[in-house]
Amino acid sequence: MDREDRRRYFIVGSVILEVVTPLFWKRIEHDYTNSGLASLQDFLNKQSTKHILFHLRHRNTSCCKDKTNCSNNVALPLIYCQWDLLYTETNPGVNPHGCHCNFSANHVQLDNLDITLASLILLNCCILTPGEKTAILKLRQYKNEYLSHNIKGAITKGEYKTLWTDLTNFILQLDPGKQDEMTRIAARPLDEALCTRYCVDLLDIHKRLDEIDDTMKIMNKSVHGTPQNMGSSVQGLLHNMETLNNIDISLQELLFYARRGMACKCFTERNENHVSRKLIPPSSKYQEQGSVKDSLESPKVEVFLIKRQSHRLGQCKFTIYRQIDLTSVAGDDKRRVVSDLVMMDDARLVICLSFQCRLLICNSDGSHIDSIHLQSNPCYVTAVNITTVAVPLERISCIEMYDINSKLKLKSISVHEMYYKGITTMNKNLVVCGVNRLLFIDHHTEEVVRTTQTDCLPSRLYNSGDRIFYSSVDVEDSKLYWYSFTDDKHQYMTFPSKPSWMTTLQDGSMYVVCTGGSVIHVSSDGKQHENVTGLCLGNDNVVISYNGKQKKLVTINKVQRFARGVAVQIFKEI
Repeated sequence: MDREDRRRYFIVGSVILEVVTPLFWKRIEHDYTNSGLASLQDFLNKQSTKHILFHLRHRNTSCCKDKTNCSNNVALPLIYCQWDLLYTETNPGVNPHGCHCNFSANHVQLDNLDITLASLILLNCCILTPGEKTAILKLRQYKNEYLSHNIKGAITKGEYKTLWTDLTNFILQLDPGKQDEMTRIAARPLDEALCTRYCVDLLDIHKRLDEIDDTMKIMNKSVHGTPQNMGSSVQGLLHNMETLNNIDISLQELLFYARRGMACKCFTERNENHVSRKLIPPSSKYQEQGSVKDSLESPKVEVFLIKRQSHRLGQCKFTIYRQIDLTSVAGDDKRRVVSDLVMMDDARLVICLSFQCRLLICNSDGSHIDSIHLQSNPCYVTAVNITTVAVPLERISCIEMYDINSKLKLKSISVHEMYYKGITTMNKNLVVCGVNRLLFIDHHTEEVVRTTQTDCLPSRLYNSGDRIFYSSVDVEDSKLYWYSFTDDKHQYMTFPSKPSWMTTLQDGSMYVVCTGGSVIHVSSDGKQHENVTGLCLGNDNVVISYNGKQKKLVTINKVQRFARGVAVQIFKEI
């Protein structure tokens, strides 16, 4: 493969992911905001939108509320994982109507939509001019033809010349202000690591996995047919040969990327236990008697999940993704002090504004801002589940739990032994700091179910697996401590400077922010650590939080009096 061919693939992939996809997001946002809607979730919950998308996923279904506009599409372009991303069934098994009224929109952000899903929503649910529609169709077509089905990861000079002209024309038709950005991307040198990641992002693999699943289910039913139906079962196997031949191409693509050591996100989502899947293609020879045994004599093809590999210790795993300025909603700068934040599994941010006695809640793009007012200063916050947070309060020995959807207080738990206000969760219990000990609280019974002595007065707490990490209140103490729940032991490691904030990453390792602003990467076994290169947080006065489901790292300045603003930085995992 010529290096320049590879670079051309990288350039086109960069345009699709960095220019075209955000353009599609912006166009969707323009459509729903012009309709007076506040968020993407509101747009997806609109009956007309939900009805259209429902019929792009479901066939032969008549809806109870809008039968006249029901459609029965020959093809179902909205695949399972896309539908599940957008909607959740509200009352499974309760509501007798098998239609769109059974579903409600998830807390989806625009940046959760890939180019395929974004274009599908644009073309079917938004008001477009003929020119916009043509541009979106063509850009999606180019993505499929030159990237999604391109297992070589290269584009020749001849292909690139005409493709680049067409790409530029259609992009400028949607946004004339993108010319400078196109020029900058066209001059990029090849970044092999980023190109490899873009290959995985652009491979149209969800659809192929759904095709494989559907066909193998049909095969399985055919193989397990009764003797009376065996003849028709074999006919069914023969009928599916054409589909299986198409799927063979998909398997080639999967294996191509597997050999390159690329972990596929959709595989991980389908099987988090990393179990192998066995796909058994039928033989090209069949007996007239319809022997199923003879029809399955060809060698088995095994596609194994690629287990997520740990990043090298000290390696920066993130690149800047978005910055949000919340200064205008954080209020008077004299009282604009942030004590903690957490990113929820649905990507919403919950931020403790300590002096204002409130929790600030917003989407990860800064939209749909809301507040929960508290009776005292919130010290820290931890997620209990996807909609519930627990907050210990200053000057009051209690933990309050809130539903961030309804903004209702669920309960207030008095903990007289609680001293410093750090909080985390472990084994469905809340964990807080006492005087030289950790307290484990069952938030259902509101009782302290376990305590363990510590060698210091603990402050900030963080859970990682079966361990609770914590630092000391003592400003001279540069140790990072942890308690192992399994063997009931305390250990520590000494850093060059005092640890101030920490968060656990996907592979069980940790990022720890220390005095001076350095970030230290601690191995998952707690035995080694290295400074992280390439991640600059500015100073140690920074709150840091990682969400494994979103694969994003969030930081925010613990803004002090007279500081200039409240800036949230969101990093995406490489």
